[in-house]
Amino acid sequence: MTAKAILHMLSPLKHMSPFDVNMALDAGFDSVTPYVNVTLDEVTGLVQDAMFSRPPHDAVRTGVFIGGRDVILALDMLNAARAALLKPFELSIFADPAGSFTTAAAMVACVEKVLQDKFQKSLKGARVVVFGATGVVGFCTGVISALEGAQVQLAGHDGAARVQKIADEIKKRFKVDTKAADGGDNAKIRTLLADADIALCCAKAGVQILSRADVAAASNLKIAADVNAVPPLGVEGVDLFANGAPIDGAKALGVGALAIGNVKYRTESGLFQRMASGGAPLCLDFRDAFALARTLA
Repeated sequence: MTAKAILHMLSPLKHMSPFDVNMALDAGFDSVTPYVNVTLDEVTGLVQDAMFSRPPHDAVRTGVFIGGRDVILALDMLNAARAALLKPFELSIFADPAGSFTTAAAMVACVEKVLQDKFQKSLKGARVVVFGATGVVGFCTGVISALEGAQVQLAGHDGAARVQKIADEIKKRFKVDTKAADGGDNAKIRTLLADADIALCCAKAGVQILSRADVAAASNLKIAADVNAVPPLGVEGVDLFANGAPIDGAKALGVGALAIGNVKYRTESGLFQRMASGGAPLCLDFRDAFALARTLA
């Protein structure tokens, strides 16, 4: 008899995301159990408790998901979970705090596809500005873009100091360079756009970052992408379903939130399906999400 696919979902927050619970069950897990208010030092014990409860040949039918809203903490929890594993009792681990890993992966994959199809260019050497860079999605889009060879600027709405800390963290963890930039007012935003090929808008829902006039004034801008589906949209004039459509009055092409969301949904579902299938043990983060999202964009 095939062992049931069991998922243990860890979050440092008061609640586990219902979105992720639904996604995991729809992807094929038989059982999903949330654990909330989990601290970093509790991860090892929880993982090993799950790991040793099943014989080695059933261990891969056990998964651990790491949620929350803090990218750095999620990465630390992922590392702690991985370090807790002991052969042959290996299970699979997947981190996606606030859906940020799969959303960022989908965003960059969609932009990369438009860049290739419409401009015959890759991300390598592309000048990318990330707005909303202190958020979870902004952090990850910056890392993915930099790992692909883009020249990344992280724009801070309240100055460069906070995003400089993000850039330092990215350098320490992933050995890639990103630059902190001040995007604190409209004039500074336009200065950043003037030299950019791509604008990735990752601010929280309902916050407009770029007006139609801002995009129209950016004569070098090739693509403006937005993950915000709640009005007002992050980039004025970009249709929610746009996937490389021209932005009225501008040279740039738009990638909208629902076009990105479609790829995000299939990416998260696909990674959960891989875990639930009980193949080789997996350890999945935004890099694995990006590899899959590229095939789906």
